[in-house]
Amino acid sequence: MPTPPIKNGTSLSRYRSVWEMRADGWINLVDDLSRLAILPPDDPERARRLAHVHRIVESLTPIESYWAFPGGRVFGELCHWIEREELARAHQAARRIHRVLAARTYRHDANTLDSDHELPSQIETDSERQAQLARPYFEVLIVDEMSASEEDALRRRVQRKRSADDDFIFDVVVVPTFEDALIATLVNFNLQAVVIRHGFPFHSVNHNHMLRRFLDGMDGKVEDMPEFERGPLLGRQIAQIRPELDLYLVTDVNVEAIAAQVGEVFKRIFFGEEDHIELYSSIMKGVGERHRTPFFNALRDYAKQPTGVFHALPLARGKAIMNSNWIGDMAQFYGMNLFMAETSATSGGLDSLLDPVGPLKLAQEYAARAFGARRTYFATNGTSTCNKIVVQALVKPDDIVLVDRNCHKSHHYGLVLAGAQVAYLDSYPLDEFSMYGAVPLRHIKETLLSFRRAGTLDRVRMVLLTNCTFDGIVYDVERVMLECLAIKPDLVFLWDEAWFAFARCHPIYRQRTGMASAARLAETFKDPAYARRHAAFAAGIDWNDDEQLLNARLLPDPARARVRVYATHSTHKTLTALRQGSMIHVWDQDFKDKVEESFHEAYMTHTSTSPNYQILASLDVGRRQVELEGYELIQRQLELAMSLREQVLHHPLLKRYFRFLRVSDMVPAPYRESGVDNYYNDETGWDNLEAAWQTDEFALDPTRATLAIGATGMDGDTFKNKELMDRYGIQINKTSRNTVLFMTNIGSTRSAIAYLIEVLVKIARDVDARVADMSSIERRIHERRVRSLTLEQPPLPDFSSFHFAFRGRSVEGRAETRDGDIRSAFFLSYEDANCEYIGMVEAGQAIAAGRELVSALFVIPYPPGFPILVPGQVISAEILQFMAALDVREIHGFRPELGFRIFSQAALDLAAQATAARAALALAGRAAQSQAGDPPAQTEPALAATASPAAKKPASRSKK
Repeated sequence: MPTPPIKNGTSLSRYRSVWEMRADGWINLVDDLSRLAILPPDDPERARRLAHVHRIVESLTPIESYWAFPGGRVFGELCHWIEREELARAHQAARRIHRVLAARTYRHDANTLDSDHELPSQIETDSERQAQLARPYFEVLIVDEMSASEEDALRRRVQRKRSADDDFIFDVVVVPTFEDALIATLVNFNLQAVVIRHGFPFHSVNHNHMLRRFLDGMDGKVEDMPEFERGPLLGRQIAQIRPELDLYLVTDVNVEAIAAQVGEVFKRIFFGEEDHIELYSSIMKGVGERHRTPFFNALRDYAKQPTGVFHALPLARGKAIMNSNWIGDMAQFYGMNLFMAETSATSGGLDSLLDPVGPLKLAQEYAARAFGARRTYFATNGTSTCNKIVVQALVKPDDIVLVDRNCHKSHHYGLVLAGAQVAYLDSYPLDEFSMYGAVPLRHIKETLLSFRRAGTLDRVRMVLLTNCTFDGIVYDVERVMLECLAIKPDLVFLWDEAWFAFARCHPIYRQRTGMASAARLAETFKDPAYARRHAAFAAGIDWNDDEQLLNARLLPDPARARVRVYATHSTHKTLTALRQGSMIHVWDQDFKDKVEESFHEAYMTHTSTSPNYQILASLDVGRRQVELEGYELIQRQLELAMSLREQVLHHPLLKRYFRFLRVSDMVPAPYRESGVDNYYNDETGWDNLEAAWQTDEFALDPTRATLAIGATGMDGDTFKNKELMDRYGIQINKTSRNTVLFMTNIGSTRSAIAYLIEVLVKIARDVDARVADMSSIERRIHERRVRSLTLEQPPLPDFSSFHFAFRGRSVEGRAETRDGDIRSAFFLSYEDANCEYIGMVEAGQAIAAGRELVSALFVIPYPPGFPILVPGQVISAEILQFMAALDVREIHGFRPELGFRIFSQAALDLAAQATAARAALALAGRAAQSQAGDPPAQTEPALAATASPAAKKPASRSKK
């Protein structure tokens, strides 16, 4: 996997293969040595295998220098025995090392290689697991040019400092150069701290091809820098790649001046060797800060206390179960700790979610640190509640919100509750696979400029987008916010990252998250160089030329732009947390002045007064995992997804019926500036991923593997339920008419991937056998079904428009806008007298005759799972065509026996009169304000109180 740029466009290339090379290298080394140990000296195969052993050792030598285990001394002894052709001895040593690496017993048994007993098992025992839990192991990277004897002395000194009272055990990895330090940071997931010492060379002596790829494009100017400047620069670059690591600088020059310049990068800066004891303690303390889980610890301590419960929850302390003759199996299934920790108390060492002052407050502060936010809030009602909280906190009635129509339904309902005017944005369609992508930036800019023309840009409050989508489409978040802020500097952004909580853990993903982008924007706007860049841009742009604004990359005025970003995470979906465990992350410069009170009120409105403490504790523990091993887990998740894709791509049977969609299938060419059409190819592996994620308007998350299944003749729903779930017990969630979505996560294993491939092979064989047994008539039916699923997908409809009665109001005499009053329409449908039903056929006839049909409900087919109609929306012929072509059973808001629930004409006329009356009142208010001498506000729109005009035709996609 690649990493993002380090400096001046510099990038580090893929490193997934380094881990694979290490694992495969040890397996092959053990295998070759085992055969060599028994081959007679004159066997002709001996020379070939011995040459292969030397090639493996040559490849492993530089790689092993980046890990503490087996370490230079042990690995050197192994190489020495191979050179002397003591092959039986070498085989025993290599076998032992490999088993220890595979079982990871080096993490809790320092003497595992010195034991004469049986080789360690790859199956971890309970005692080994308890040892690891009691004192977790990590490694510290030391960047210093040392001799082998000096390195051994350092390691012995660290070991002598160990105490039985230490919470952790660590070992050291010593690398001699700037380049080696970067490589070690990327490939060694055991690292938790880096100590950068004074004076070290730039270039690595390792020339392994795989390792050198990390350093392609490295800025040559670094080599010319004075040695005392390299340490601070290295620290800054490591902080960009893995911000969770604790960084320490040990220098022999002016330590006070350096501390003043780069103190924000390093946790501590030491002068020479005067404080090596303090350095050891600082390392332990730094890891301890990330390991601490204040609320989980508080809840665990509470469960151990003797408590008399004279309040709610008979289940608390397990008494209602233990005293029961009938439900004891519940305790057997769950275990008693669950019930011992169950309570409604907020005292006794615990805390209140609604007004945290103790361990919960600390837990949320730690989560903000882990996810790069200014503040973080926990939620136990899922991200649906988080979305409603943010919308209610930021949006007032009549505020305009730009929102992707295909967003999660909680946003639609949240906007109803807030009373917002909703301007629905259309994502680009993927008709071939019955799914939508994401909203093009040009379309967002068009919509903002349309409000400017209408005189209502001042009412536009928020842009609400899903990043990443269910299918894995990821925005260039920073670019979207930059260009939108150039048009409206105080715009607020809500990024629904329900499926993207894991992204913070990995450098390739992190760059496209809401929180990381917000932090970068804030730094950018403070940079004098950006101010000069903006001045040059402003001098050449005509703000009255919409076409120029649409075609240019806009830059906001740093003196006016405000960074106001919110992100909601379904922590339970992609990280370790109990179901419904979610978080709200905030990076808002104006939070304290403009939002704090309303946010707390919204939080009180939607948050339960009886939150589940187990969910909250799991969020705390999940945050710990993010900071201490998130990088490793996400990297392994990526590897598994890549392996799955490659297996299907190359399997002769599987590729006849299945194919995983490539980025060119999911992201049309106009949104792929890199020109990359496939993240993987046989020659360069996954190197294309880096270019695409750095430059393209939309990127594809490789861990979302969308499998096209149309060639089997089965639709997505059938494939999911009858094949995967009913026959083989494989769970998935998302399907379209001809695709199913497989997602790897941090809990995925190689065994699970192998089982999935095995199942796909079985299904493909079944299809083969079924087709071979068909009669000619059955074969024609099957071929027609395959053609329907692969070539004849119904076109996805755009958002038509809101009916005049609910349509947005522009300033009098200006253009109409696309926003609508979804709240009025939603509650108007509560009265049956305002509504009627119309069947599919009758609806088509009515539309053809010129009648406007207006939906009274959300209409959501599953799949694809997005609302094709919202309350107040005009039903178009294109929507009817799409509905008629769907072959799914589950359509929320549509009853086949009754048809569409629509508004009666009388209800629409009354609603139109009410809308016009509100507009007239608003205009009168503005006129009175102007006569009173108040500063003129933007003119409110006037809507004629006449019969509603015909609904506008939806804009063609080519104009977006």
